[in-house]
Amino acid sequence: MSAEFNPVIFCDFDGTITMKDNIVNIMDKFAPPGWEGIKDDIMAQRVSIQKGVSKLFALLPTSQKEQIVSFVLEDAEIREGFGEFVQFTREKNIPLYIVSGGIDFFIHPLLEPFGPFDQVYCNESDFSGEHINILYPHECDENCVNQGCGCCKPTIIRENTAQQQTSIVIGDSITDLEAAKLADIVIARDFLLEKCEDLNIPFSPFTNFHDCIRIIEARLNV
Repeated sequence: MSAEFNPVIFCDFDGTITMKDNIVNIMDKFAPPGWEGIKDDIMAQRVSIQKGVSKLFALLPTSQKEQIVSFVLEDAEIREGFGEFVQFTREKNIPLYIVSGGIDFFIHPLLEPFGPFDQVYCNESDFSGEHINILYPHECDENCVNQGCGCCKPTIIRENTAQQQTSIVIGDSITDLEAAKLADIVIARDFLLEKCEDLNIPFSPFTNFHDCIRIIEARLNV
């Protein structure tokens, strides 16, 4: 690895490592009518991600925990090439952080066959009350412009990127936008790709993780 290119990767989970957004799928299956309005508010940045996600899960009774967990673990599909991508980062000694606005009860079991990872950052769940409560252990630092990210990806990037390292963000959604603004290299799909185009943020598109390997390998070989 060249001294000029010393990458560290921050990879989203929902809609990036998985083919679909697991929170959206859970809500589509279990939430009462009206949840789409909350999702639309999050995507349009009318409410913070943290406030919106909390409102979504507050719609779900904890009595459905077993059904919800079983559903998402059966429904989730890992994007093609992810296992090879993880192996690639290990062979090249590239730090790989999973940074997600998703929830621990489905992220950890879905990632387990591919781990261990340098770190998995995500939101946490509390099933002790009548409705699901979401906890946010990775909140914004004083430099975050949003102050309500939930799992604050820019803060995590700042904490885990040394001055000589090149930060790479891989993502797909609104939860990745502020991270993309901060990153040295952005690999994007879906909503994040559209926002990068709108805001003139340089990016490389990806469909699967074989694409991600090729994009990063091309930089390693320069």
